[in-house]
Amino acid sequence: MLSILIPIYNFNVVELVMELHRQATELDEPVEILAFDDGSEGKWKALNRSLKDVPGVHYRELEKNKGRAAIRNYLARRANYEFLLFLDCDSGIVREDFLKTYLDYLPGHPLVYGGRVYKDEPPQNPKLYFHWYYGRFREQMDVATRKARPWHSFMTNNFVIDKALFLSIGFEERLTQYGHEDTLFGMELARRQVQVLHIDNPVEHLGLEPVEVFLRKTDQAIENLLFLRKTGRRVDTRLMNTLEAVERWKMSGLVRSFLSAMWPLIKKNIYGRKVRLKAFDLYKLYKALCIEAPRNPKP
Repeated sequence: MLSILIPIYNFNVVELVMELHRQATELDEPVEILAFDDGSEGKWKALNRSLKDVPGVHYRELEKNKGRAAIRNYLARRANYEFLLFLDCDSGIVREDFLKTYLDYLPGHPLVYGGRVYKDEPPQNPKLYFHWYYGRFREQMDVATRKARPWHSFMTNNFVIDKALFLSIGFEERLTQYGHEDTLFGMELARRQVQVLHIDNPVEHLGLEPVEVFLRKTDQAIENLLFLRKTGRRVDTRLMNTLEAVERWKMSGLVRSFLSAMWPLIKKNIYGRKVRLKAFDLYKLYKALCIEAPRNPKP
């Protein structure tokens, strides 16, 4: 019935897998868990190797890092059941009936998305504050909000999909670094008019990262976004719409110069405790403008 697919990279997944295993044993339907390590550092592999001894769990360590998209495609091809539950390795299960809730919607729906949540209280570590704030106030959405834009609000951290449907689409493996493989996947779902059922069955995002790491991944996502545009697969995002409006009005140089002057204030806002996400939007726009004008100095 259900194959749970967890790509692992530098994270302790023992608690996640054991909770899923506990819930699976209480179900009448067959469930398997595939947890494949995608080239993590040795200390993380050592923490997770105990999963080899858990019945119904297939733990494996890959010799080389495949990348975010390729490892997910690889897991899907090795799954035995007709429905796939993709979970990010830094997920926390927050509900005792998490698996049962998904199974209640199967097999009547080809794709079900459960959502993601963040803790209500900010982390004590100030370096993690921005990631928490962004997640809490932009990524975390209730069901009604997600249903209003069903494909745009789809993310790949926690969803169930028909295996045959997934294999007919797959994740874009040319995107080897972080960013927008989920957006591209959602666009293909929209093109095919695949209905995304949004339900209230979230996982908690545990893997908060320091602001420097978060910004580095943001830069990678912007590079992916521009790569997709250059290869004829424009992705409909807030950043892309803003960038193209600036380009259409032939104001790239002017806006870039203005944002360059504002750069210290933008960075101060991102690193501070009084975050405004509009400043982060300006950060991304400036980065995109710099990439598209390589002769101009980057921050």
